[in-house]
Amino acid sequence: MKKRHKRLLLGVVGLALGGLGTAGAFLLKKRVSGREKLPARTGKGGDVWARPGMNVTFRAELMPGRDGSRRTFRIAEVLPSGRVTLEGVAGEHMEREFEALR
Repeated sequence: MKKRHKRLLLGVVGLALGGLGTAGAFLLKKRVSGREKLPARTGKGGDVWARPGMNVTFRAELMPGRDGSRRTFRIAEVLPSGRVTLEGVAGEHMEREFEALR
């Protein structure tokens, strides 16, 4: 076998091994991340920060000039992402937008 053929063969083998390594890493990452799709805090029976029907109060910095009773809303739905939808307020909201529970 000529020296040129050996180099070409080694280059092809190197590319094939690199491709296999990349594919293996991608599949492993996909399998591991598939187990952790939802945060542990939003799983059923886990530590959930909000429940439907519960009242939450927006932080005063987000609604200046309103007292606590005008910043309080009822949760309509808890989404799988951990966000919530509220009755009377459009959009999805995160836990950090609300005052801490007492």
